Amino acid sequence: MKVEPIVAIVGAGLAGSEAAWQLAERGHSVILFEMRPTLMTPAHKTGMCAELVCSNSFKSRSIENAHGLLKSEMVLLKSMILQTGEKFSVPAGQAMAIDRELFAKSVSEKVKNHPLITFCNKEVTSVEEIINSYSYLIIATGPLTSDAFYLSLQDFLGEKYLSFYDAISPVVTEESINMNIAFRASRYGKGGDDYINCPMDSEQYHNFIEAVKDAEKADLHHFEDLRPFEGCLPIETLIQRGPDTLRFGPMKPVGLEHPKTGDHFHAVVQLRQENIVGSLYNMVGFQTKMTWGAQKNIFKMIPGLENAEFVRLGSVHRNTFLNSPVLLNSQLRLKSNSKVFFAGQITGVEGYMESTAMGIIAARQISAILEKRKVSTPSPDTMMGALLKYITKSDSNTFQPMNANFGLFVPPEKNMSKTERKSWYAERALKKAADFF
Repeated sequence: MKVEPIVAIVGAGLAGSEAAWQLAERGHSVILFEMRPTLMTPAHKTGMCAELVCSNSFKSRSIENAHGLLKSEMVLLKSMILQTGEKFSVPAGQAMAIDRELFAKSVSEKVKNHPLITFCNKEVTSVEEIINSYSYLIIATGPLTSDAFYLSLQDFLGEKYLSFYDAISPVVTEESINMNIAFRASRYGKGGDDYINCPMDSEQYHNFIEAVKDAEKADLHHFEDLRPFEGCLPIETLIQRGPDTLRFGPMKPVGLEHPKTGDHFHAVVQLRQENIVGSLYNMVGFQTKMTWGAQKNIFKMIPGLENAEFVRLGSVHRNTFLNSPVLLNSQLRLKSNSKVFFAGQITGVEGYMESTAMGIIAARQISAILEKRKVSTPSPDTMMGALLKYITKSDSNTFQPMNANFGLFVPPEKNMSKTERKSWYAERALKKAADFF
């Protein structure tokens, strides 16, 4: 006889499937709602759980890589998604690549056959209704949340806290910026030295513009062929309006003379601090549809960024996500309603494993509550904890989705080479993991 579900999960993607499994394995009954294939998204092809719609890569296995470290932490938590991925992995060198069809089929079978998981093929259209029907709710609908549920979320959360399009600027590590060329200053001297500025002369600017014009662009999905608002246009679209458009937009040089030499410049690329410790900086206004390879090559033409290390590259695409720093506490729990948790990409993480990890955290929070145990969160010195801290503690005014990277960590006090520092991060993370895992 089926036990009456007490936790509802909306969305059977990576995060939702993982959360359902984690709860069920701990003895808690779950109902998992998935609208596919009854109602398909523009990107999905099947009705299977955990369908991989973009790449088939779970990224690096190396523990000295941020993505590899995240997976090592997830192994300790017995991640069903990761275990299934290993079973259906294909040769890919240091990376973990997946046979996506066999993977999704296996995840679907596991979820649907678990005695404590009730699978319901139905579109959920009302947040309020499902909250009132179950003890706890995890919303893991992902970046392609259905129109009806999106509107219900808007009403429930407030329109200004939910984004429908994602305009992401590239992010570089602070230590990779050449400060012999770049300089710190704010426009007209207001705000001290909050920004790092990369100056260009006329020739450098012209060469940069021509390179962007000629760059390979990522193909738009048909459902992305819209623009959310004028302020998030890709830089290549701005360039089409005229060669000086960027100079009067995100690359405006006005009020940014060099603080030591007094020099003025033809154009300036500004970098703004991305995280509290100042290890990451984003390129202000540099959302783009250029391919990632083109971005890495062309953005290194910018003086001061010739050796830049990119931890995130630019994009403009459809992506439903929360302003999590305003809405969620460190348990991924909605501040305004203690019954509601969020997981997966909708929380503001980017990437398959990052989304899955948020499913694990949300499930563990609820299981601790149901078992009347102390609710704890992973240390920010772990990769899972660092991601959690980023999405819940960042500046809500500039919050953008992020994937796993070492720049999220507080750096060591003593100087180390990059290789030594990565090993130190990994060792520290796995030691701290025991406190939560």
